[in-house]
Order: sequence, then structure tokens, then C-alpha cells
Amino acid sequence: MRQVLLLNATYEPLTTLPLRRAVCLVLREKAEVVHSDASGAILHSATMSIEVPSVIRLRRYVRIPFRTRVPLTRMALMRRDNFRCAYCGHRAETIDHVQPRSRGGKHVWENCVASCTTCNHRKADRLLEEIGWTLKVTPGVPRGAHWRLIGVINDGDPQWAPYVTEPAA
Repeated sequence: MRQVLLLNATYEPLTTLPLRRAVCLVLREKAEVVHSDASGAILHSATMSIEVPSVIRLRRYVRIPFRTRVPLTRMALMRRDNFRCAYCGHRAETIDHVQPRSRGGKHVWENCVASCTTCNHRKADRLLEEIGWTLKVTPGVPRGAHWRLIGVINDGDPQWAPYVTEPAA
């Protein structure tokens, strides 16, 4: 389904919405179209026509509650590790706990890494020291507002680029 980038009144990216929801916000005058779809597509009703939006902006500012930590989700973890196995560098399909949960490891950013199925099965519930492995990357908590937009930065519409930029590391 077609996605539309939603900006706060201050042009801060908030999230992506399905096209239907975006059009409803525009028609209710809760949002305005910042960029129309590059293809020039138009939605028609019996009484009006509207260009298909690519980016919309809320007319009123919405306060976003401050989060001290980014929530740990599978997609966020895969994005953090660039879909690469932390052990061998191949394409990752699973999540692995560096210190296994069966040995007291927690399900937190600092203990989770992306892993390929082969490495995950080979490691099983052992510690890295027991099998002589090392991590290619040190797991940590991602920082920055752009983590609310997982999948948007690389997979989104090219027109979103001026609004969705990762901060310099």
C-alpha cells in the first residue's frame, strides 16, 4: 500500500501513513500537502479532485513524548546491524542474544545482535568465550529521532529526502 510521510507543524518527520489516512487528514483540513506524488496521480470524487500526496504536514503542532530509549524491535535491531550477521558478516535472518537468556542474559539492545541462521544455530546457548568467537560490531542502543522512522530512510519516496535525514554520527 502507498505510504505518505507525515511531518509535524515544525517539519519534523513523525511517521508514515497509509494513503487513505493521509487523504482523510488533508480533507478534514488537519494537514496540508507539502509534496504531491511525482507521477502526478490524482484522486477523484463526485465533487472534487486532489493530487495524491507524498508528504503532508500537520497544521497544529503535536508534542511527542520524550523516550529515554528506543524500543527494541526486530526491525529496529536489523536496521541497526544493517541486516548483517554480527559473527560472520553474511545476511542476517534472526536475532541472537550474545549472553544467552538461559544463562541470565537480558533482552536489551546491548545483548542482542542480528545473526544468520547458521551462526545462530552453531552458537546455540553458549558464550562467545566458550567457542572462541568475537563480534564484528559492539551492540549498543541506537540514538536519534530518526529511529522513529525505521524503514523510511532507505526505502521511502525520494521526495522524502529533505525531511528525513539521519544525524551525523
